[in-house]
Amino acid sequence: MMHALVRRIGRYYAWYSLGFVALVLALALAERAGLSPRWIGQIFLFASIALYASIGVLSRTSDVSEYYVAGRRVPAVFNGMATAADWMSAASFIGLAGTLYYAGFEGLAFVSGWTGGYVLVALLLAPYLRKFGQFTIPDFLGARYEGHVARMVGVFASILASFVYVVAQIYGVGLITSRFIGIEFEIGVFVGLAGILVCSFLGGMRAVTWTQVAQYLILIAAYLVPVGILSYKTTGNPVSQWSYGQVLQNLGVKELELFSDPREYEVRAQYRVRADEYGRKIQDLPESLLVERQAQVQRVNELRIQGASARDISQAERALRDLPRSADEARIKWERLRQESLLRAEPPYPHAEAHPGPDTASRNRARNNFLALVFVLMVGTAALPHILTRYYTTPTVAEARASVFWSLFFIFLLYVTAPAYAVFAKWEVYSTLIGTPISTLPAWVASWGKVGLVRVEDINGDGILQLAELSINSDAILLLLPEIAGLPYVVSGLVAAGGLAAALSTADGLLLTISHALSHDIYYKMVNPQASTQRRLVITKSQLLVVAVVAAWMASLRPDSILFMVGLAFSIAASALFPALVLGIFWKRANRWGAVAGMLAGLGLTLFYIVRTHPFFGGSMAEAWFEISPISCGVFGVPVGFVVIVLVSWLTPPPSAEVQALVDDLRLPDDTHPARAGG
Repeated sequence: MMHALVRRIGRYYAWYSLGFVALVLALALAERAGLSPRWIGQIFLFASIALYASIGVLSRTSDVSEYYVAGRRVPAVFNGMATAADWMSAASFIGLAGTLYYAGFEGLAFVSGWTGGYVLVALLLAPYLRKFGQFTIPDFLGARYEGHVARMVGVFASILASFVYVVAQIYGVGLITSRFIGIEFEIGVFVGLAGILVCSFLGGMRAVTWTQVAQYLILIAAYLVPVGILSYKTTGNPVSQWSYGQVLQNLGVKELELFSDPREYEVRAQYRVRADEYGRKIQDLPESLLVERQAQVQRVNELRIQGASARDISQAERALRDLPRSADEARIKWERLRQESLLRAEPPYPHAEAHPGPDTASRNRARNNFLALVFVLMVGTAALPHILTRYYTTPTVAEARASVFWSLFFIFLLYVTAPAYAVFAKWEVYSTLIGTPISTLPAWVASWGKVGLVRVEDINGDGILQLAELSINSDAILLLLPEIAGLPYVVSGLVAAGGLAAALSTADGLLLTISHALSHDIYYKMVNPQASTQRRLVITKSQLLVVAVVAAWMASLRPDSILFMVGLAFSIAASALFPALVLGIFWKRANRWGAVAGMLAGLGLTLFYIVRTHPFFGGSMAEAWFEISPISCGVFGVPVGFVVIVLVSWLTPPPSAEVQALVDDLRLPDDTHPARAGG
């Protein structure tokens, strides 16, 4: 029966894939016939959203089991595909290539950590949670740790990690829509929000699952096709994963040429001077802010007296308006600008160099941060509620295990390609842009500059673009690559559609996780256990809408980079949930008070470290422990969580005999317990 279902669903998606290929070919022909890029971008994006909306409407349901866990009828291969789409968020699709572009070897921490995390999921969590059944991760915590206290802490951690994560996804949607539809970023965020809601609002997990399968097919095609074309154009071999090693060798030669250019040293020295100026202004606050404001007022008045052009006066007035309003705001803003200048002043390192640095201490710091990030991403992957919940949707424990294998396979297709993306993008930039006159830069520099993702500054005034004078936001590298390489615009539209699919698929899963935690774990389990099915679904949908709007508003404020926000979400999930989940399955002595104390201690330490070290909160890396960067803050919270759970559990009474029997039952290697197997 399951095989027949797989074949039937496979036929549906085969026809869907053929239709999408036909759309791409039709748009390619239309572009050659003169269709404008603006229309191509809009057709790609709106056609994608319309398709996902159709699946969402067709999958609508009023059944609680269907809404929360897709009726537990999703075959392993399709659940693996949906999990891969849920997993390959804007961070993986949009941000990973950019991170590898800038960080080189160091960026492989993301690939290693995220991939390794699925090994932990398969070995430690997925089959046991599926056997437990139920609907959410706080459900497990509440049952295993006997009460609502552990459930509430789990709800808080799940919502916090998922909310930070979903803001990053909606931010990614805003980037794509604002660039390819030509609307304001803030408006693009809410346009994308509409696409997210139509996928999840009516059908819950059932609609999201089948939408995510469709989204995976688009995003993986959008990822593999452009770099394959570029690989063929550059090396004559379309298999980019095989051919990029040759380009990496050529890139090493090009790096030696660029890095030794005397003009590059001059530019970086000027950025160092600018960083020192910001440092002095920060030190002299609040007087320095007053002096800066007076100087800007005087400049505006002088321009008006001199009869300067309206454009010059407008720019001066804008500079005056953009000045910080208080000393605290100035300290945060100027510290960020100082760090940017210091970054541009740093000497570049070869792309393939492992743990680079000018001295042994720097290299050790880079290595330690690499290992810390790998650890946090592995453990965080194994604790993310929206990923773990996907394994509740399979029919059996065996299907849950197989689903993890398929998830890894479908994710592998993208992750093995990301390093090639970074190398080809860097080769194109280094060989075609750097060293050329700024006046002859291609049109994409100006168009992406309008949305704040590309910045060129001729700091030494020679009219030639140096490497340090070009700033490309890491979130824009992948979206930019087709234009950098001069590929047809239909390829750019395809990449945008893939990025949109990645962001929407993850945002759907995250919003469901948050709304289910609020409606199921708080309202139904704690406030009104007698609530009818209809009332539970109404509460769920209303919470989904509220959370989505709040997340979109946060995303419209243009938070930190997508990858950093996602990394923070992983640290939160890892420190708050992973120790309690693993010990809850494998150590019968773990009890309620140990779990609650451990979750609060791990999460509290992680949040404290973020506030202490990240500039956004007024922190500084000078306060960092062992010089570990803020993105890896969970490396301190996870071991503290384990230690506290063990110590407090030993010091307090053991859990009840019923709970210990539940732990034994979870580890039995079969589905014989009907309540656990079927939920």
